[in-house]
Amino acid sequence: MRIFSGSDFEEQIGYARAVVSGDHVYVSGTTGFDYATMTIADGVVEQAEQAIANIAAALAEAGCSLADVVRVRYLLPDRADFEPCWPVLRRAFGGTRPAATMMVCGLADPRMRIEIEVDARTVSTH
Repeated sequence: MRIFSGSDFEEQIGYARAVVSGDHVYVSGTTGFDYATMTIADGVVEQAEQAIANIAAALAEAGCSLADVVRVRYLLPDRADFEPCWPVLRRAFGGTRPAATMMVCGLADPRMRIEIEVDARTVSTH
């Protein structure tokens, strides 16, 4: 099953927001764009909050939630932006504590300050 968010990027680049394969859910790298308006906040914390909301919506469509995330990857152009996001990330994942990686790299659009990718299971693992 393929899940689409309505992001212009999915159509332009050719990918799905998430793919369900058996009991695994793979959510593509997700940024802080509000897909309804294709706008993005300036602040990294606000972008992290929107990215988590976008991910949660895709997971819900797949039949699971943030509590079912087993792996998360954080991609940021500026490592100094990571720590301000920690409270947002703790609220999203602190209860389940998935395996996690943070990488510093360039993102597709200079307005993007964080991108988050997750893998989840549709069958609860906790």
